[in-house]
Amino acid sequence: MSAAMDDLAARILYIDAHLLVLNKPAGLAVHPGPQTPESLEDHLYALREGFHRPPQPAHRLDRDTSGCLVLARNPRAHKKLTQLFMEGAIGKTYWALVDGAPEGDEGLIDAPLFKVSTRETGWRMIIDPRGKAARTRWQVLERASPHNGNRSTMAFMPETGRTHQVRVHAAALGCPITGDPVYGAGQGPMRLHARQIVIPFTAGQPPVSVIAPLPDDWRVGVLTA
Repeated sequence: MSAAMDDLAARILYIDAHLLVLNKPAGLAVHPGPQTPESLEDHLYALREGFHRPPQPAHRLDRDTSGCLVLARNPRAHKKLTQLFMEGAIGKTYWALVDGAPEGDEGLIDAPLFKVSTRETGWRMIIDPRGKAARTRWQVLERASPHNGNRSTMAFMPETGRTHQVRVHAAALGCPITGDPVYGAGQGPMRLHARQIVIPFTAGQPPVSVIAPLPDDWRVGVLTA
C-alpha cells in the first residue's frame, strides 16, 4: 500500500453530518475486483470521523483517476446522493492531460457509449448508436506546445455519467488522455483528475462545492494549482 493510501483521513477535503468528499489517490480502486483485491472498501473504517458507521461511496472513479470522490455518511444521505447522481444534478469537472490537442477551444461531444467485450482484450466502451446517451462538454485550458511535452490540459464537464465516458470522448476528439492504457498510448500513469464537484444537497442552501488539488507529479505546463 502506497503512502498516499496509508492515511486517507488526511485526504478528506470536505465533511459534514451527511457526506464527505475525499481526494482519492490514483491507483486506489473504489470497489474490489479480480485485478484490484485492495480497494477503498478496505479503508472505510478509518474514514468514520467520529461516526459509528463507516461512510459508503455514492459513486465511483476509475482506479487510476484521482480527485473528488463523494461518500455518504448515513443511509439516507446515500439514497439522496445516488438519486442526485442519477438525475445529473451534481456538477462534475475533470482536468486531464491529453496527447495533442483538439480542434477548437471548447465544445460538446454527444456520442452514445456501448460496452463490448472479447476474450482476447477484455471489455471496453465504444461510441455506438446502440449505446446509452453520453454528453461531455470540454474546454482547452492550455494548448500543447514543446514546453509542455506536446500535451494539452483540458477540462471535461460530463453531463451524463457513463462508464469511461471522459476517456472515450477525449479519444474521440483525437486527443486521448495521457497514459490511458485502453483508449490511448498507455505510457506512464493516466492523467485524469476529478477536479471539482458541486452537490446541491440541501434545498434552499448553497451547494457543496469542492476542489481537489492536482497531484504533485502533475507539474506540466503552467496549470499547477
